[in-house]
Amino acid sequence: EASVSVEYQPSRFRSEPIHSVTLLRGVFDRWLADVVSARGAMIVPGYKVDDLVWEGEKVTGILSSGDEVHADVVLAADGALSFMAERAGLRKRLQPHHFALGIKELIELTPAQIQERFGVQPGQGLSHLFFGSLTQGMLGGGFLYTNRESISLGIVLGMGAMMEKGDSFQAHELMDDFKARPEIQSLIAGGRVVEYAAHAIPESSVNSMPRLVRDGLLVAGDAAGLGLNMGITVRGMDFALVSGALAAQAILEAKDDGDFSARSLARYETALRDSFVLQDHRTFAAMPGFLENPRLYTLYPERITELFENLFWIGEGPKSSLWSTIWGTVKRMPWIAALRDAWNLRRL
Repeated sequence: EASVSVEYQPSRFRSEPIHSVTLLRGVFDRWLADVVSARGAMIVPGYKVDDLVWEGEKVTGILSSGDEVHADVVLAADGALSFMAERAGLRKRLQPHHFALGIKELIELTPAQIQERFGVQPGQGLSHLFFGSLTQGMLGGGFLYTNRESISLGIVLGMGAMMEKGDSFQAHELMDDFKARPEIQSLIAGGRVVEYAAHAIPESSVNSMPRLVRDGLLVAGDAAGLGLNMGITVRGMDFALVSGALAAQAILEAKDDGDFSARSLARYETALRDSFVLQDHRTFAAMPGFLENPRLYTLYPERITELFENLFWIGEGPKSSLWSTIWGTVKRMPWIAALRDAWNLRRL
């Protein structure tokens, strides 16, 4: 086993305004529920929405455990699979390659352990992305990011690729193998797993995104397919927050007009198109297809680690020149495939 790391520590990211933060949904959701409850909202946890309620072509509420709850407008934020968007006819049933499976463990460590192991100061954090053999050639990778008193560790695997592996494939075994790697073991040693989670993640491009409104209904967050794998980072929470805020604004304006038709609610789609959310999706529209290339997880990581081993290995005989060491690795690449992959980078 071998690994190569590229580290970036910009002082700009440590300055105000804060560039990014980590969110623990269990904590954040409770805080947000308290905020909206104080402003008059009613939170009803523990109930599954089974279907939509209709009056003709207009959505007028939801059905849960046999009870109908009526509303002027419904905002569907029911996750990547979004059966509500499907039942509303806003999208067709998506295929497995449109999704990925995310598996995450929350591992408790003390703030002092986190600061010492990751070289961060109080209030600072660090994130790692991993790709290569850990996904056995499948679309996906690993991630690790620090919180105040824990780290979040996990893997993401393309659902289509997992299905091709057959019924014997067990995703949790890859997670166990990932945790057992020496690069990870030293970071999580002595930690205690306090939470385990798995859920579907949207992996389709903007071209597969559903319509987001119809009479009496809007779709936001993962349900709208707004997760974005940019290759070097993954976006989702920020897009969900922005889409929710824009949907709320559209609902308020529709209420002022007394019109909850699709035509009125379409201002939400317009606002989303004008925001960085869909602009970023359009910019990286080719990324999902590019990331399905198995060479990204097999051949290229193997050659990179091989190159660095040859560069740093001191044997009994004379050391080869820097150029000959590099060329010895490069010439063993499948040139036609590599050039094709390099050419496809222009679309990203």
